[in-house]
Amino acid sequence: MAKKDAKKSKKKSKKSDKPKASIADLLRVKPGFQLADVDPAATPGFSGDKKDAEKAMAAVRDEIDDLQERLYAGGRDGDGPSILLVVQGMDTAGKGGIMRHVVGTVDPQGVKLHAFKAPTAEERRKPFLWRIRRELPDPGYIGVFDRSHYEDVLVVRVHDLVPPATWSRRYGQINTFERSANAKGIHIIKVMLDISADEQKSRLAERLDRPDKYWKFNPGDIDEREYWDHYMEAYQAMLEKTSTDENPWYVVPADHKWYARLAVQQLLLDGLRSLDLQWPKADFDVKAQQKRLAAT
Repeated sequence: MAKKDAKKSKKKSKKSDKPKASIADLLRVKPGFQLADVDPAATPGFSGDKKDAEKAMAAVRDEIDDLQERLYAGGRDGDGPSILLVVQGMDTAGKGGIMRHVVGTVDPQGVKLHAFKAPTAEERRKPFLWRIRRELPDPGYIGVFDRSHYEDVLVVRVHDLVPPATWSRRYGQINTFERSANAKGIHIIKVMLDISADEQKSRLAERLDRPDKYWKFNPGDIDEREYWDHYMEAYQAMLEKTSTDENPWYVVPADHKWYARLAVQQLLLDGLRSLDLQWPKADFDVKAQQKRLAAT
């Protein structure tokens, strides 16, 4: 009996030693992914509540600060890696909250943020990636796109702004463009904030109930709700065709704002860690400068 018990305990210990899947692993779009199967109210990889999430976010801010400073310092000579965080989602999905509570906690001097609106007349005359290339982050920076080049396979598809033959070619063009960005040292993190239609309705209602939220409300957001199913189809196609091994998509359930912020912060942290950032070595004789300083 003792031998059997020992064997059982070994089996149990092997199971418990198995590493848990990270938030990134759980959110990454893999072959066969179906957006319809995602529960926007879920919290994959995290069993706590809002307060626990806030504590977890606070616990890694020093590490993010350190890694961001290393990234920025390494790019001072015009070389080295950078990060591009792409954030997509339906209206009210929480993009603004990500900007404030995740991006807003890092050193602003090392951040390049751009919110893409409807293209201007000049931009419409150019290839669709023209305005995107202009906003790519320089070495050492964390670039952030609030909406992005993916609007050109989402909004334009849903509203028939260009012929199907045009937007259907863009998936391949986007993949090529992102690989070329990788070749320049840009590490891309692509996030889709997945909010439910009911939660969106609730957030729009709150904006109409509170005078301090009126500025966030756009009557057109209600019009867009009529196209919800079409947007979900467009997002599904986008995820299938542009989530690659080099530049995968991460679908973040966003009905709980606190979870979405925690998840995006973790994705950013993972991206910084993956770069194996080191402090730049001195390009001068340290001891000689120490002697000079001591003599003053």
